[in-house]
Amino acid sequence: MTSFADVADELADAEVLLTGWGCPRITAEVLDAAPKLRAIVHAAGTIKTFVDPVVFERGVEVSSAAAANAVPVAEFTLAAIVLAGKRAFRHRDWFRTSGVKRPLPGAPILGTLGTTVGVLGASRIGRLVLERLRGLDVDVLVNDPYLSPAEAAEFGARWCELPELFAASDIVSVHAPLLPETEGLVSAELLAAMPDGGVLINTARGGLVDHVALERECVSGRLDAILDVTDPEPLPLDSPMLQLPNVFITPHLAGAMGNESTRLGEAAVAEIERLAAGKPLAHGIARDDLGRIA
Repeated sequence: MTSFADVADELADAEVLLTGWGCPRITAEVLDAAPKLRAIVHAAGTIKTFVDPVVFERGVEVSSAAAANAVPVAEFTLAAIVLAGKRAFRHRDWFRTSGVKRPLPGAPILGTLGTTVGVLGASRIGRLVLERLRGLDVDVLVNDPYLSPAEAAEFGARWCELPELFAASDIVSVHAPLLPETEGLVSAELLAAMPDGGVLINTARGGLVDHVALERECVSGRLDAILDVTDPEPLPLDSPMLQLPNVFITPHLAGAMGNESTRLGEAAVAEIERLAAGKPLAHGIARDDLGRIA
């Protein structure tokens, strides 16, 4: 990772910084070296890891391609919900070892028809998931402090408190931002409230979930899990979660990768073109928005 000290001469004349994954932190020292800086255009998702609050204090505009990055995560999540309903991963392993087609053992859910899906967090990604769930014959519950019951209804969902969401949902998908107040939000109590045979899907941040409690529920076989993120990340190789037939773990790949990254580059280029034309940013981020960004 290149440090900003390595490009000090270029910073002196820079008006726009185009950043990506792995960008060093942009601090007051960096801004002092870039007196002409007008904007930071991030060709990736979250800016929390590298944009110091001083950036906003200095009046530098900030843009992110998080909206473009949200699309593949929502697609991945919808696929996970459908496969969770079929218990596809559990039965894949059973079929691999048994060679028996049917009947399928231990299948409390087989299909999405009539199931209840709980969406925790109406972030950019959460809202895209809510929109895509309209294509399934499911009941949808949602919880987000920034979403009103009326807004939830516009997405075809019913707003409810967290205990009810977990107790009533066959499948829960997590889309909240990781903040000090949301760390461990999916607690042992909420996991215990899920119906037997329920499925937890997490494509947001591993720290949102009490992983000790989740491991206990999955080892017992009471719950299934589909996890694109874990805590810690990655899990140690001797973690039982990596071997359980009712747990499917992917290496944080739900976000833009490969050809999907094209969306991020196009979004960033479009923002720079707006700046050059004197137009406002389409995906500008205010300091007050940070608590609502997943």
